[in-house]
Amino acid sequence: MYFVLVSVLACLASCHCFIERDEKNENHCGLLLQHWIESSLVSMEIIKRGFHREVETTVELSPDVHSGVRVLLLHRWPRGVYVDPYQLASLSDLSDWKIILDSTIDLEGPAHKTTGFVTFVYPTPDGPTPTLLKVTIPIHGRYHEPSFVGETFTSVDIEPPELLLWTEKCMPLNNVEPHDVMEAPCTHHNSSSCQWVKQQHQQKERGPASVQFPVGDGSLCGPVCGGTLLVTMLCCVALSKHMWEHCII
Repeated sequence: MYFVLVSVLACLASCHCFIERDEKNENHCGLLLQHWIESSLVSMEIIKRGFHREVETTVELSPDVHSGVRVLLLHRWPRGVYVDPYQLASLSDLSDWKIILDSTIDLEGPAHKTTGFVTFVYPTPDGPTPTLLKVTIPIHGRYHEPSFVGETFTSVDIEPPELLLWTEKCMPLNNVEPHDVMEAPCTHHNSSSCQWVKQQHQQKERGPASVQFPVGDGSLCGPVCGGTLLVTMLCCVALSKHMWEHCII
């Protein structure tokens, strides 16, 4: 009986040590990830003009981030722009980054008949993570409804991407306040999801970038339609007269 009691107490003590050790490791991982993500900077610049632009994102990671940490850029795009999946596939084959789309992209739909979408960009899908990352994504403006108040351009606000970090050595994550933990694909293969730490303190400081796209003048809809119809009728009359005079029919 005494032997059994000693064995039970020893087992309980061992379990307590393991639990305490796991809690310490989890707290250490949480504090380490907080430090890394708070010491990292994300900047975004939109280059080129017209309907075809490029969004250039630069990520400066903390110098003490070890190579096992993965980086994910989460873009929430408005409905006024779109990305071409075929163009992205061609670019990703020639570059280091990979991208996942959360939905099918309608390449022809106007802005008022489409919705926003999300992309997951993996700057370094394989190999160690450098401290300086740059990703350039081509975007295209959608056609917008014509303006009936004389406006010739419309604005589309593009939010900076959200920075997320993940490391296999710190799983699961529970204590990373004030940052959030969110589920996202572990890799660009999209075969499983992981817990990523999302940067919070810079989201409110960085405002969106505004892009201007031209729109049609709705007040000209009537004259343009009427003129088009008149020209079409005149062409039909002229063509019919030519065919009649030359006995083509």
